[in-house]
Amino acid sequence: MQAQPCSRRETLALRRRLIGSSCKLFFPEDPVKIVRAKGQYIYDEHGREYLDCINNVSHVGHCHPDVVKAAHEQNQLLNTNSRYLHDNLVDYAKRLSKTLPEKLCTFYFLNSGSEANDLALRLARQYTKHEDIIVLDHAYHGHLTSLIDISPYKFRNLEGQKEWVHVVCTYCSLYTSTISVNLLSTTSVALLIIRHCSLVQAPLPDTYRGIYREDHKDSVLAYANEVKKIIEQAQKRGRKIAAFFIESLPSVGGQIIPPEGYFQMIAEHVHKAGGVFVADEIQVGFGRVGKCFWAFQLQGEDFVPDIVTMGKPMGNGHPIACVATTKEIAEAFADTGVEYFNTFGGNPVSCAIGLAVLDVIEKEHLQAHATQVGNFLMELLNQQKVKHPIIGDVRGVGLFIGVDLIKDQEKRIPATEEAEYLITRLKRDYILLSTDGPGRNVLKFKPPLCFTMDNAKLVVDKMDEILTDMEREKTCEPVGKHH
Repeated sequence: MQAQPCSRRETLALRRRLIGSSCKLFFPEDPVKIVRAKGQYIYDEHGREYLDCINNVSHVGHCHPDVVKAAHEQNQLLNTNSRYLHDNLVDYAKRLSKTLPEKLCTFYFLNSGSEANDLALRLARQYTKHEDIIVLDHAYHGHLTSLIDISPYKFRNLEGQKEWVHVVCTYCSLYTSTISVNLLSTTSVALLIIRHCSLVQAPLPDTYRGIYREDHKDSVLAYANEVKKIIEQAQKRGRKIAAFFIESLPSVGGQIIPPEGYFQMIAEHVHKAGGVFVADEIQVGFGRVGKCFWAFQLQGEDFVPDIVTMGKPMGNGHPIACVATTKEIAEAFADTGVEYFNTFGGNPVSCAIGLAVLDVIEKEHLQAHATQVGNFLMELLNQQKVKHPIIGDVRGVGLFIGVDLIKDQEKRIPATEEAEYLITRLKRDYILLSTDGPGRNVLKFKPPLCFTMDNAKLVVDKMDEILTDMEREKTCEPVGKHH
């Protein structure tokens, strides 16, 4: 017998009592209770419609009927592990292979992006026989223990940096080593520099806020050379590089778009050191960038990673993930003699859903749609940048867009409180947006790919109203006191 639905207050009380307090809610002071969703909209218990600007998991739209149908029909027939022969597994691998460079021809299926990155870590270390990993500052690659260790976004609040992790830091290029650091959040770049100086460092390729900016004569080479320095210093200490991990478009780092050519230069340095290049596509793959199916392809046709990890959008909300790699790396992994088995990875239902998602992307021309709507949204946001000094930078590609809010045009100090106020006000207008970046000041747009031009105009119009109000009231009272 199905229980009667709880009131919002009852649900919140039960969650606080039964669910771990580290499992956070959006808008914790006034959380939204969601009961259904469709396309780019989600609905609360009163039937109020919210425009979803951030749910990149529901890639082709919440509860897409084709995806729901595929899951239902396969569930009625069979769902079991991949130790039995079944066409869905190989059909899905074949379809995925057509989207990737020919060299990436071996697949492992899993349940989450974290599992995918953990496996990529194992593959890299087994293939290279090395241990050390290079990552970008503020990177996040998953919640498993192995991945927290290579995620500065998380480990700085825990036990700190391991000796075998080399961090590509955003704000300074000093190189030292530590196994313990506790970085506290701040909106001051100066403080960030001071607090980072005990880390192994070189900058994230951010040409707006990083140390090599838009006016640098060759920011690509400069950023790549910082990674080269890390490798050289690690080798002097007797360390050996297994892999360079990077989100193809760093998201939690602040919706960063690496300059073209950066990956090629990094890969050259990493390969020379005996390591492999891992492209984390868990947030940005499957056509989100519009003109390419995979975000790493924005770097040019001549660039091919050694390992690609994927997750979130694959199943449109269903848990499915994958690692794609080369035959050589896969065979080195098999040479251990240890079987790799994932009970639910690649099961018939998951693969049926994955196939349906690919069908929808193709049938509804969602890559072209992401390009068209993304360009329109960027144009509207750039118009607001001219109008509102708080908007320091608008960057993005397809439906992966960041708006960097600042307190000062010259110093580019993150406008953290203002960003928080803005998304809270948007939520009152039934628009869901969130922030990211080291200063929590970057508005991040990663909506379902069915997001429309009308949706884009609505969001930007509302942002314009709120920013205008904020500017009008700025001299009267602090942002947090607005009503």
